[in-house]
Amino acid sequence: MQTHRIWSLAEAIIHKAGAEGAMIVTAESCTGGLISAALTDVPGSSAVVDRGFITYTNEAKHEMLGVPMALIRRHGAVSQQVARAMAVGALRRSRADVAVSVTGIAGPTGGNDEKPVGLVWFGLKTRNTPTRVERRVFAHGSRDFVRSRATETALQLALTAINTL
Repeated sequence: MQTHRIWSLAEAIIHKAGAEGAMIVTAESCTGGLISAALTDVPGSSAVVDRGFITYTNEAKHEMLGVPMALIRRHGAVSQQVARAMAVGALRRSRADVAVSVTGIAGPTGGNDEKPVGLVWFGLKTRNTPTRVERRVFAHGSRDFVRSRATETALQLALTAINTL
């Protein structure tokens, strides 16, 4: 699934973060570790990637990242609020300077009118900035397409954050 674009973004993150002495943490749900995998494919990543949390279940989001179960029950795991809490929790539970989180519906089932297949929420948090949350819908694509596009988008967001450190 690794595309040239994903590789290029991961490589840019590793080089830029390495030059800045910055570290990154990922908190992944629908991507299942693809973001961390892309980053760790790049030589030199051990100096930049602190850790990756794969929190596929609600319980994992709660136990590993401290996302309140009440928040998940109120808004759903695929929500702006949970993406924000995942990024904040990942940063708190790591030595990283930048956290990126992803929660979404990769499909082919699981969507509805309010939350369609392809809906992905991203969270981005640095030590010195407010948490940023973005919503994307990668409609009409396969499960691989949604996960690949979510990985690419998360890497783009992380690179933007590293460039502003």
